[in-house]
Amino acid sequence: RIAGVISDVPPEPPSPMIPAMRALPLGVPKLMVSTVASGDTSGYVGFSDLTMMFPVTDIAGLNTVSRRILSNAAHAIAGMAAAPAPGANDDTRPALALSMFGVTTQAVQHLRQRLETDFDCIVFHANGPGGRALEAIGDSGMVSAILDVTTTEVADHLMGGICSAGPERFDVLARTGIPWIGSCGALDMVNFGPRETVPDRYADREFFVHNANITLMRTTPEENAEMARWLAAKLNASPGPVDLVLPLGGVSALDAPGEAFWNPQADEALFETLDAVFDRSETHQLHRLDAHINDAAFADFVGELVRDRRRS
Repeated sequence: RIAGVISDVPPEPPSPMIPAMRALPLGVPKLMVSTVASGDTSGYVGFSDLTMMFPVTDIAGLNTVSRRILSNAAHAIAGMAAAPAPGANDDTRPALALSMFGVTTQAVQHLRQRLETDFDCIVFHANGPGGRALEAIGDSGMVSAILDVTTTEVADHLMGGICSAGPERFDVLARTGIPWIGSCGALDMVNFGPRETVPDRYADREFFVHNANITLMRTTPEENAEMARWLAAKLNASPGPVDLVLPLGGVSALDAPGEAFWNPQADEALFETLDAVFDRSETHQLHRLDAHINDAAFADFVGELVRDRRRS
């Protein structure tokens, strides 16, 4: 039994310890001491719970600084191994992976309220890395189903936004057949950084400046149809159960009457294209719901789908 892993990883050549540590199950303490820890560590951490510590000095023998840093690292991994989270293994509820964005927070909160008595709800931020982490936990076998309420990362992938989860998003379905219940959350928007960073090709588009660092762009009917075809192709490839719920009243907090991105024509292009290209079968179902994604009625409907799939 491995209680924890600690390693000293040089920046180059690539160390075999990196994929080995990332492959360990979530929750197994893993600590990497490396000089790369003060920079972009995404290539090292990936979507694991690996912890990195910057040693300050290069690790080339012991000295006044390195002795203290390495001692701290040793005590850190020992502490993690000796003190597992209380009750971490006591939860027998089946786990669900949910995707959420700021504009679909209310939908996910409603869902959690309806499900958390019987399910362990694990929420991921649909900002690119969050979607990839959701896929990773789907591969791990730790969750019994994916509640992909917020599929906005598709918009960023296809339109060049900053919250793309890459072209592999949803491929976990084809690999594993894990039950998927999802919707079109925040497919009305593409995410960019500060307003001046938006590509010139989008100069004449409709924008909502969320704050100084985040600019949202409303998707068009043509883009919505493109996203629908891309998403449907991914869902159609799943050998497992798929339930796609279309909230006809709007797909985000901004996509509602009186709000900045309310555009029924664009939404119709999304819904009608999905309706046309999604392959229905006994296990692949499309549901048209006369409700907004953040309405309690949406959560009621999706919650019942979860329970129905669990019973079947």
